[in-house]
Amino acid sequence: MATDPTSATNGVSENNNSLVVCFGELLIDFVPMVAGVSLAEAPAFKKAPGGAPANVAVGIAKLGGSSAFIGKVGDDEFGYMLAKILKDNNVNNSGVRFDPTARTALAFVTLRADGEREFLFFRNPSADMLFREEELDVALIKKAGIFHYGSISLIEEPSRSTHLAAMGIAKKAGCFLSYDPNLRLALWPSPEAAREGIMSIWDQADLIKISEDEITFLTGGDDPYSDEVVLTKLFHPKLKLLIVTEGSAGCRYYTKEFKGRVPGVKVKAVDTTGAGDAFVSGVLNSIASDQSVCQDEKRLREALLFANACGGLTVTERGAIPAMPTKDDVLQFLSNQK
Repeated sequence: MATDPTSATNGVSENNNSLVVCFGELLIDFVPMVAGVSLAEAPAFKKAPGGAPANVAVGIAKLGGSSAFIGKVGDDEFGYMLAKILKDNNVNNSGVRFDPTARTALAFVTLRADGEREFLFFRNPSADMLFREEELDVALIKKAGIFHYGSISLIEEPSRSTHLAAMGIAKKAGCFLSYDPNLRLALWPSPEAAREGIMSIWDQADLIKISEDEITFLTGGDDPYSDEVVLTKLFHPKLKLLIVTEGSAGCRYYTKEFKGRVPGVKVKAVDTTGAGDAFVSGVLNSIASDQSVCQDEKRLREALLFANACGGLTVTERGAIPAMPTKDDVLQFLSNQK
């Protein structure tokens, strides 16, 4: 179990119910220096830290919350760079492991002229896929109030078993479980495998955040705007909150008691990378302060408007982590919207 001088605990106390522990992938995104071109046409690329769970951890820390990240990178320059970026952004990175046999994952990402994102992943296998159960920082998971994860770590063994073990530890410790499937179809062996893998842990979560596209995919083509589709096919009895994001249009929310919609905020978009992760950061930061937010519709709507603003501000700058806002940024932005 390799550890490293770049690790940081940032003074996280025992049984910190406001601590959000994010589990999953941490990688390098290479983004073109020129916008609106395909990967083949891009003349040069800029490296940026990526990986949805890691982005969420940074987003929470930037909002002034308490967060930690658990995952695996390569025992290489990129891996140590990523661990240091977490530390520099006040994320507890003591759960990061370094694999001497595999490289840190790389992803080339571009936004083409037609607005579609194009991904090219280098993971055969990457270090995050080789995360083993015995490498988990069990004590750190048990300190969490919220345990947040995606679905990419479910694609291959041993990371799948490690993911399931971590969820089990969190559930037993009384953590609130948060799930953002973050569908990346190119990484799964087939669409059927993706659907099955994502749904295999669906009924464990307290909170699920999905996009309109993911609803269409997971339901086999049903109308993503239909409340009936969401409530009959995706809402499960243990769920405290289901959120459907609609990009710049805002989001919808569903609980056992109520449902509704919170409009988006108006911004000039430069780069949509990390907007969903910033939104999740905003939601989880509010819930970490007080989990009863999910039962109070007025406060939940305020929390979702705050999260919409987090996502909106992130698209006004390039890159995910550098563009994540502080709490003051968000509050000032919202006060100017009135």
